[in-house]
Amino acid sequence: MNMTRQEFITGLAALPLSSVAMNIQEFSALSKQNAQKEPMPVLFIGHGNPMHALWDDAFARKLSEIGTNLEKPAAILVVSAHWLTKGTLVAGTAKPDTIHDFGGFPKELFQVRYEAAGAPELAKEVAVHVPGAKLDEEWGLDHGAWTVLRHMYPKADIPVFQMSIDYSQPESYHLALAQYLQFLRTKGVLVLASGNIVHNLRLARWQNPQGGPYDWALEFDAKVKQELLNGNFQELARYKTWGKFAELSVPTNDHYLPMMYALGLANAKEEVKFLFEGFEMGSISQRCFMIS
Repeated sequence: MNMTRQEFITGLAALPLSSVAMNIQEFSALSKQNAQKEPMPVLFIGHGNPMHALWDDAFARKLSEIGTNLEKPAAILVVSAHWLTKGTLVAGTAKPDTIHDFGGFPKELFQVRYEAAGAPELAKEVAVHVPGAKLDEEWGLDHGAWTVLRHMYPKADIPVFQMSIDYSQPESYHLALAQYLQFLRTKGVLVLASGNIVHNLRLARWQNPQGGPYDWALEFDAKVKQELLNGNFQELARYKTWGKFAELSVPTNDHYLPMMYALGLANAKEEVKFLFEGFEMGSISQRCFMIS
């Protein structure tokens, strides 16, 4: 990647972060401490249609392959497009329920349960590390989590918990906030950000799900890919300035924001490695990548 640690940290510190004030000395000290252990990778998964939980398709097989090839994590923290809140919440639920947060799908999908344990102690640690975060004792696992994990870790034998996205804050806020999760990577925790780079349900081709993507969707996905390769993470937080193709690709940023957490956790010299790419219904990108 083309960005040094100092350039990245300095750039983040210059962003308007609302209530998050990045303490550079504090972060540098934390980084030195964490450097003593090899950090876990960070994943961004373009989770797409909830029906992938039931399908044995190329996407499902890739998720299974990812889970097989990664070192087994001690726990998994999921930042999902489907838990949006005012303020940041961390789920401390000991036995998280499987949340079926959708409608209009076959009954078989509503019967799926992903019965992983929670991680209450880790949740408490995250709530202490992340400025303004509060514990939540009710949230389970939404479909941004379990439809992915069902393929990656079908035995559900790894503790899983979620952190919400403060939907009142801009992209730059989330990019910076992710830095406070760095300590998890050296504790063997896999941070999994689950959303979609391109996500426009209004223009989705429901009657032709396997049809080709819109030109604007291809253009946006390709630009994001290039900025990821170039290490221009701050530019990715400014996508709203790119023009009409960005407006069409991200009409609402709920599915885009999880990517900010994956990028904010990148360390100097780490690379972005693409794991899967493709589209469904013409307007949903399933691009997945790993930072390690």
